[in-house]
Amino acid sequence: MRENKYTRRANERVGNASLRDAQPTVDEQLTRLEEDIRRLKVEFDIYFNGAAKRPPYDTKGRVETIIKRLADDRTLIFAQRYRYNSLVARHTSFLQLWRRTMQDREEGRQAVARVSAARKEADQEAAPLHTFVCADAHTEVATIKNLFQSLVEAKKQCGEATDDLSFPRFHRMIASKTDALKDRAGCERVHFSIAIQDGHVSFKAKADK
Repeated sequence: MRENKYTRRANERVGNASLRDAQPTVDEQLTRLEEDIRRLKVEFDIYFNGAAKRPPYDTKGRVETIIKRLADDRTLIFAQRYRYNSLVARHTSFLQLWRRTMQDREEGRQAVARVSAARKEADQEAAPLHTFVCADAHTEVATIKNLFQSLVEAKKQCGEATDDLSFPRFHRMIASKTDALKDRAGCERVHFSIAIQDGHVSFKAKADK
């Protein structure tokens, strides 16, 4: 009996280890999320073209489940978090387009010109991938460093050159821009945003009132 007990416990440990090994890695989950977002867009296009009877709510639910699971995962490294934010921004842009299109259908005001304009707007107006708020760029070095790293990653994603970027020069430039904008706008903080628009990096600074 004792031998059977030890054998059973050993088998349970092996089974638990196998379950852990079977869990998808963060990179695998991100790849699955990217594939599901692409599939969701195709399925919504099919639905809006009249080739499907109901919206792809199953795929939509699967995408939202993965997004929520990864949002709660504190083990993501910087590159993984950046990729995750990019995918969420893309998904959010698609959701806004689909919501407007479905509302037009329900209200009986769907027009080809309006849908075309909405799609163009969704393509051109990229949601910010990263936002940072800074009150004193001279002392908030950690915030400026995160801003710099995010900008470099965005440029790499778009295939833009990063060889001429250095943190010391970037820090001085941001500190100067922050001081000038605070004086001009009479604000206490400056809001920085990084987005990808038309395949290029958009880096903006504005007063945070």
